[in-house]
Amino acid sequence: MNITILGPGAVGSLWACYLQKAGHNVSLWTRRTTPSELSLTLNTQENSSYSFSCDNKESLIHCDLLFITVKAWQVESALLPILPLLSQETILLFMHNGMGAIDAIENQISHHPILQATTTHGALKENAHTVKHTGFGHTVVGPFNSLGNQCQFIQDVLQHSLPSTEWNSDIQTALWKKLAINCAINPLTAIYQCQNGELSQPSRHQDVNRICHEVHQVLQQEQIQWTEAELLSTVYQVISATSANYSSMNRDCFYQRKTEIDFITGYLLQKAKQHAISTPINETLYNQIKQLEENLL
Repeated sequence: MNITILGPGAVGSLWACYLQKAGHNVSLWTRRTTPSELSLTLNTQENSSYSFSCDNKESLIHCDLLFITVKAWQVESALLPILPLLSQETILLFMHNGMGAIDAIENQISHHPILQATTTHGALKENAHTVKHTGFGHTVVGPFNSLGNQCQFIQDVLQHSLPSTEWNSDIQTALWKKLAINCAINPLTAIYQCQNGELSQPSRHQDVNRICHEVHQVLQQEQIQWTEAELLSTVYQVISATSANYSSMNRDCFYQRKTEIDFITGYLLQKAKQHAISTPINETLYNQIKQLEENLL
């Protein structure tokens, strides 16, 4: 396939390398001034290097799959300017933290097959030319619209490139579960500037538990079949499995960048308001992160 990665950060660069390794024709589209060719080294046991064309309009014109890995708040500004170059048959695959970013532009992109994906693969961009695969995980992909329903073969493309990948026709449930976990981990680790593992300390349990209690009330109203005990168990499993990691929101605050809080806790608060659910703990965390952003940016 002709595949373009829109936003070759850590996750985008990781997939670019694996997709090219699997035999696909992969190019990159960036917002920075980059050379027409970019070499990326995939930091694994093999340490393989791959070369990609950058910001090539011909690549967009002939693109079969646009892999969108920019941050949620960048989706609109990154995608809309290049839409006129894309064929109506080009598949749009969104892979980012949080929810709600597609809703704002849905009318402008509805003629494309649209897919959403979430992954637990770990990636770290060590420098402009090196991406490290920090942990193998699992990817779930599914349709956002009816045209996306016809693109189940993308699961095979991703599975062949970077296992394991599953197709889930109810991708919204998978995204809600990921959002719930992010609500519990990301703001706290950003505020305390700690690794994920610190949230397993007894002194942090009350924070995590209270967040999850509020989140679960919203999940129930959104018809997500997940008990509060299952949510808590999964959150603590993720904290344990990623104990040495820093969350993306932690890193964004550390490097004084805009966070995805509006599309994680902010999205939860929107839905809570629609359902008339009180979420004071999550509101406090949201306001703290927004205050941090104002002070840092």
